[in-house]
Amino acid sequence: MQKDSSLQQLYQMTPQEINHYYQLPLKNATILYQDLHDDALLRQLELEFNDFHVVTILDKCFSPMLKAIQDPPLVLYALGDINLLKQFPTLSVIGTRNPSREAMRKVARMIKPLVCQNWLIVSGMAKGVDRIAHETTLDYQGKTIAVLGSGFYHIYPRENIKLFQKIIEQGLVLSEYSPSIQPTRYHFPERNRIISGLSFGTLVIEATQKSGTMITVDHALDQGREVFAVPGSLFSEQTKGCHLLIQDGAKLVMSANDILDEWNSLNNHTAFVKGKPGNFISKKNSEKV
Repeated sequence: MQKDSSLQQLYQMTPQEINHYYQLPLKNATILYQDLHDDALLRQLELEFNDFHVVTILDKCFSPMLKAIQDPPLVLYALGDINLLKQFPTLSVIGTRNPSREAMRKVARMIKPLVCQNWLIVSGMAKGVDRIAHETTLDYQGKTIAVLGSGFYHIYPRENIKLFQKIIEQGLVLSEYSPSIQPTRYHFPERNRIISGLSFGTLVIEATQKSGTMITVDHALDQGREVFAVPGSLFSEQTKGCHLLIQDGAKLVMSANDILDEWNSLNNHTAFVKGKPGNFISKKNSEKV
């Protein structure tokens, strides 16, 4: 980007020139050259640009919060209102794919007051708590962002296709994978960094001791974001993860006011609003620094 910010020059170079100018191994330079001059690939990209918003990290509409993380996506495919990428405040709501009977009430108790104050809710459109979070937000006429682990031509799980269409109409759906990419197991841990990266904090509704939810929490901690956890029954598998997070320093929340208090205390830190949070839970010693 420093040598050729428009990338125009790159299209005119031979593999040998790319190899020399950018210090790229000749094998990789050859693959790059072939892709840049692949007519079929270019036609596919043109179709994708017509059907979807394609947002790069250099675009003004790219989320400043997401840009600040250590490994932000360079390109995002989007359907819906891309203006939501710059909306504040934003909270990620996550949890187990096998929630308890109380999960829906927990989500409503936490989300409704926030949505009424124009908070944006982010989740992963998975089964369980993710789906409940999106649906609850939409039920209260709120705005939500869903981050997928696949391309738009391969919605997963299939049972959420109607929800996917609703979110497009009332919110925003994002994926760092091109539309033809199918869901793969490792995509979901990758996309979790985007879920946490879009938000000032991550709220865990329910989680088992070992789950994908904990991967998102790890991303949030690495990114210096707040982590909130809802307590529950001592006898429920779905709340063991929340209790462990609370023991390790996550903030115990019993109502939306606990989250609002934390946001208000951080709101004076302009660096945070610009995407450079200064208040975080340390993974090493589980203390707020």
